[in-house]
Amino acid sequence: MNRVDGTQVADPPTGKPTRRQVDKVAERRAQLADAALKTLSELGYARTSLREIAQNSEFSHGVLHYYFNDKVDLITYCVRQYKAQCVTRYDQIVATASTPKQLADGFTDTLGSTLSDEAYMHRLWYDLRAQSLFEESFRADVAEIDSSLERMIWRIASRYAELVGTSVTVSSPVMYALFDGLFQQALLRFLSGDPEAIPDLKARIREILPRVIPAF
Repeated sequence: MNRVDGTQVADPPTGKPTRRQVDKVAERRAQLADAALKTLSELGYARTSLREIAQNSEFSHGVLHYYFNDKVDLITYCVRQYKAQCVTRYDQIVATASTPKQLADGFTDTLGSTLSDEAYMHRLWYDLRAQSLFEESFRADVAEIDSSLERMIWRIASRYAELVGTSVTVSSPVMYALFDGLFQQALLRFLSGDPEAIPDLKARIREILPRVIPAF
């Protein structure tokens, strides 16, 4: 059959798709999401459409529609994929740090570098999270992503407490709110051109860690 963009594709099989077919679709969706991220991160949710994404990538509007139901489907897929990659960076720090200083250094350095190198991607995440207040279709995905980030922060805090030989004095939601709030503030300052945004973020993280995880 013909797609919207005029290319030829085979008619979909009538039976249950094979594992290989499912894997190929997942791989293609991941490729399309990578291509869409630049446009999404630059324009944000409200100003981005599938057609806009197609115009700024090598893929046609028809191809995007073939693999994603709509803009919501594409955007949530993109952000989920990006945040899943982010979480693994910090898990590596938890796995390798053997002293509180190593953990704090690795955590703050990674926060600083991801803020510097991927600010637009983080902006897209906060945009999506804000939109979920109005768009019910976003809420389940945003809640799941938020939960994964909270668990990641808790793993950092728990490992730091273990290395210090104490326990965390606040709950997981409070810990996440503290770090997320500091990061969002730093992101806004960084996007506004403040050269002290990243150094201040790292300093504040180092200030708050011993307050919520005090050593005996």
